[in-house]
Amino acid sequence: MSFEDWIFSIHLLFAATLVGGLVMSWIVVVALRSVDRADETLGLNRVAGVGAVCIALGLLGTIALGLWVAVLRTEFHPWDGWVIGAIVLWVIATAAVLRSFVESRKPVAKSRELVAAGRLGASEELTTLNRSFTGLLFRAVGSVAIVLIVIDMIYKPGA
Repeated sequence: MSFEDWIFSIHLLFAATLVGGLVMSWIVVVALRSVDRADETLGLNRVAGVGAVCIALGLLGTIALGLWVAVLRTEFHPWDGWVIGAIVLWVIATAAVLRSFVESRKPVAKSRELVAAGRLGASEELTTLNRSFTGLLFRAVGSVAIVLIVIDMIYKPGA
């Protein structure tokens, strides 16, 4: 295998890490929709933390190595339309996912507050935070952008 092939392979591993972290985060989001207790929210937050790290590593690794591949390979150029499209989608995905991380911290903060106050039962406010439409919307936008990047990478329109 050439150096270019190694860089491309690692780029694909980061992409798989990104998609895996995204799937993990959606599992947590769906599970949280039925959670109304602080201890359950905090428990699922531990799983969400692993997904968030995978997403962050995947986002950073895919863009860095993807641009590197575009520079190394003679048949690709960073100014190709499909590469620019992927970069724009990456910026959208990153902004949306990071904003969804901010939204997902709100129920965790409330849960810690409830535990500190000794209120371990069901909480209507916590249920509302766990079902936040804003966080769901940002996560959905980020997910759609990532799916579009994968489609762009497979079909390379205009290449």
